[in-house]
Amino acid sequence: MTHYSAPIDEMRFVLQRIVGLDAITGLPGYGEATPDVVDAVLNEAGRLASEVLAPLNHPGDREGCILENGVVRTPQGFTEAYRLYCEGGWNALPFPEEIGGQGLPWVVAMAVQEMWHAANMAFALCPTLNQGAVELLASHGSPEQKALFLDRLVSGTWTGTMNLTEPQAGSDVGALRARAVRHADGSYRLFGQKIFITYGEHDLAENIVHMVLARTPDAPPGIRGVSLFIVPKFLMDANGALGARNDLRCVSLEHKLGIHASPTCVMAFGDEGGAVGQLVGEECRGIEYMFTMMNNARLSIGIQGVAIAERAYQQALSYARMRIQGRSPDGGNDSVPIIRHPDIRRMLLDMRARIEAARALAYRAAAALDVGRRHPDADTRRAALDLADLLIPVAKAWCTDIGVEVASIGLQVHGGTGFIEETGAAQHYRDARIAPIYEGTNGIQAADLVFRKIRRDDGRCARAFIGEILGFVDRADAASGTTSAAILPRLKRAADALAAATDHVLRDLDRAPSAAAAAATPYLRMFGIVTGGYLMARAAAEAATARAAGDGSAFLAGKETTARFYAETMLPMAEGLLVSVTDASRTVSESLPDHF
Repeated sequence: MTHYSAPIDEMRFVLQRIVGLDAITGLPGYGEATPDVVDAVLNEAGRLASEVLAPLNHPGDREGCILENGVVRTPQGFTEAYRLYCEGGWNALPFPEEIGGQGLPWVVAMAVQEMWHAANMAFALCPTLNQGAVELLASHGSPEQKALFLDRLVSGTWTGTMNLTEPQAGSDVGALRARAVRHADGSYRLFGQKIFITYGEHDLAENIVHMVLARTPDAPPGIRGVSLFIVPKFLMDANGALGARNDLRCVSLEHKLGIHASPTCVMAFGDEGGAVGQLVGEECRGIEYMFTMMNNARLSIGIQGVAIAERAYQQALSYARMRIQGRSPDGGNDSVPIIRHPDIRRMLLDMRARIEAARALAYRAAAALDVGRRHPDADTRRAALDLADLLIPVAKAWCTDIGVEVASIGLQVHGGTGFIEETGAAQHYRDARIAPIYEGTNGIQAADLVFRKIRRDDGRCARAFIGEILGFVDRADAASGTTSAAILPRLKRAADALAAATDHVLRDLDRAPSAAAAAATPYLRMFGIVTGGYLMARAAAEAATARAAGDGSAFLAGKETTARFYAETMLPMAEGLLVSVTDASRTVSESLPDHF
């Protein structure tokens, strides 16, 4: 297993030159996020990730979690690592100071979160779910609930979970059967079973606060009848002191392809009279509230795709530098490191280009959230939140697909040794494979993009964003030397193809919704590829400007090379995907079940 080193220079480049960190830290409430503070945060997070979390990754995968007498034991070293994580205040990073947070921008918190996932994806899932629980309660909890739960969740003393899925109710949340019965004291008793609950039981924190979707007795059928409840592992008094164990338990752990050190629990509620819960907000608005947590988690999972790809790339690069095999095609009789072979460099460039594009896209979405929450102008806030809503399903789906693709290429760089578990390369591939599935499969993300985000404003936000891309092409073309001539024509053709695909999808939403549904996944992939290409072109322009000013670093030269490679190999795919959106979608929609 190769050592992990946080790519802080890459992160800093994207934060400062692509997403405009200076403008974000100038927003109300972010005054403490000075450049020195952000640098210190990145450096200290990188140290914790590389020195504490990363060494536990491969051993944790081998050891896994154990369920003993209703208690889940995490792998050796995890409890101490979590203690250090909380003592460092890392859980509180993006939350407002008034609820115990540190008040840093979300885009900085996402960069830090990338480090946690790259170092140890299984460990990082616990604080990721907890972060979503904080967002949910901060947005929808009552004053009493906020006072009781928020400071403990923000500090990480307690952790939060998301309980949606049941055996018969996966993506169709409206089919859930978990029940919540009202009591005279205003509390509820919950009964039912939930599956696939990440960190539903563990030994890292003193209490676990479950966010549970359930149905009250007189609720209407389907999604409109779902309510949301806070169901803690241990009951508390009014001051938060822990009391008796609630009527809930982990009945089994799932045996999975990857993320072995992350306990995925089957949870039973109410086997002994009912698990005590508190209603969040109003009855029958549970899915509305839960989407606050789900949207937060979806962006985090997109970051996870970037992170696991970065870890796989670092391991492949290290192996390519040290593995001696074959003679160089340039001549000579001596065997050389395989990085001297052009096909290996092609694969490494492919990995690096995809990672850099995905990182820029995910950070851009996080930056839009910051602007949408903090900018003083209401119209600017609304436009930024619309862009964040548009980009989050793309970030979740496209970045996690890239995580799987890059991890697979990493195995190929290793050759046969990559298929052997001891090298650790296989773990990255196994761990990466869940990310396109959970928090809403990537097919669901594509449907969300087309049927909700594109449809709700008749494509206005998407067209505005495509206009931003084409405007960049025009300005960069007019400004001689700001970017490579190899990039801009390809970016323009790809953006034009995305505009045509957007128009086509909008027409199909009304006249042929089945065809629009069939086109959703290739359309989302187009959106990711073009957005990534746009941000890579901006990176190349920034690097060229810095080099023209006298910075001759290899880092900046590499930026231009990687952006050009992306433009030459990835952007042409967008034009090909236009055919999948316009033509192949009809073939899919016209196919019948008995054709298979």
